[in-house]
Parts: sequence; C-alpha cells; structure tokens
Amino acid sequence: MLAEKNTSNCDEKEDVDKQNNDIKISDQVSINANTKIRFIANKLKLSQTIVDRADDLFQQVHCMKSVLKVRSNNAIASTCLYIACRQEKVARTFTEVSDVSNVSKKKIGRYFKLIMRALKTNINLVSTRDFTVRFCNNLDLSKEMLRVATNIAERAFELGVVSSRSPISVAAAAIYFVSQVSNDVRSRKKVAEVTGVHEQAIEQSFRRMYCRLDEFSEVFPQNFQFCVSEHTINNKQQIF
Repeated sequence: MLAEKNTSNCDEKEDVDKQNNDIKISDQVSINANTKIRFIANKLKLSQTIVDRADDLFQQVHCMKSVLKVRSNNAIASTCLYIACRQEKVARTFTEVSDVSNVSKKKIGRYFKLIMRALKTNINLVSTRDFTVRFCNNLDLSKEMLRVATNIAERAFELGVVSSRSPISVAAAAIYFVSQVSNDVRSRKKVAEVTGVHEQAIEQSFRRMYCRLDEFSEVFPQNFQFCVSEHTINNKQQIF
C-alpha cells in the first residue's frame, strides 16, 4: 500500500511539474510574440492600439494552434499584426510586413486565410484611397496628383476595368497612370518599389485603364497639365 501511495504521489508531482512547465513555455511564447509584434510595429510606425489588438489576436490563435495546423509563432505574430492593421483601417501590405518581419509574403498570406477562417472575425476593408494616399506621399507627389490618382482608381472600379484586382495593385496602377500623362513622371520600377506591387501587375492594370482612356477624361481637372510620356504615346496616340 505504501509503495502504491508513493507511486501515486510521484505521478501527481510529475503532472504538476509538467503543467508548470507548460505554463512557463506558454508565457515565454507570449513574451516572444509580443516582442516580435512591437518590433514590427515600431518599424512600420504603428499605434499602440494596433499592437494591443495584435497581442489579443495572437493569444486567441495560439490557443487554436494545433487545430489550425500552424507552427511558426513568428509567422502567427506577423500575420496577427497585419490583421490588426486591417481591423483598425490602417493601410499596410503583406510586402511591408514581410520585409520587416523576415516572414515570407506567401506564408503571411496563407496564415491570414487560415486565421480569418478560424476566428470567423470581420475586418474593415481598407479602401484603394487609403493606399493611394500613402503611396503618393511616399512618392512625393502633389495633392493634385493624389486627387486625380484617387479618382482614376474609383473610376476604374466603376467601369469594371479592374474588378479582379486588389486595392493595392489598383492604387499602384492609378498612380502610375497619372504620372505617365503628367509632367511629374514616376517610373514603373519606382512605383513598384514603393507600393510592393510587381511591375507586371502595374503594367497590366495600367493597360486595362488606358485602353478606355476617353472614359477617364472627367476625372482630370480642367487646368490639369498633360505631358504625355513616350510609353503612353506608343500605346495610344491621343490624349482626350
């Protein structure tokens, strides 16, 4: 009987030790995730509200980790921060988060889909305008160029020209469009660098818009100074 009691006590002690160890590991995971989130947020100049929301999301996802079949805590933390940005209507791209976190854009995209489906949460849609404002600022474009680029993007959606494209790629193409017909030119390469959108995707959306150039005439103010680039001339001979 004494031997059985001692064995039982040992088993209970092992269970308690294991639970304590699991708690310590879980705490360390949370600390590491918070550090990662804060690091990325600092680099991207994000608010404390977004950091707190990302932390909450990470805790929810971490509890479901085995169900989601995701392993990388760094990738989870990075993706949670991206989702928090979307929920707070702050325009950030997969590319921006990927560049700072060293987690691939492909993995963030995959985790994003898994987490959103599992949490069944709603996120605010970040509009094309949100991205256009940021990108124009980063490209040192004027307020007039911003207004026209925003109008071009909205008009493109109205016409159904870019219905299958993401807000980010449409914003990039609209900015490229207005720069190509103005005297404040930005190269496709430069726009791609700032927006994180592939040059080919920008070119494809630009061509779709430019093929229906006449239908975009109303988005330009009457005093807009057109200075059509060689690329534009080669693709269409007339400007409004």
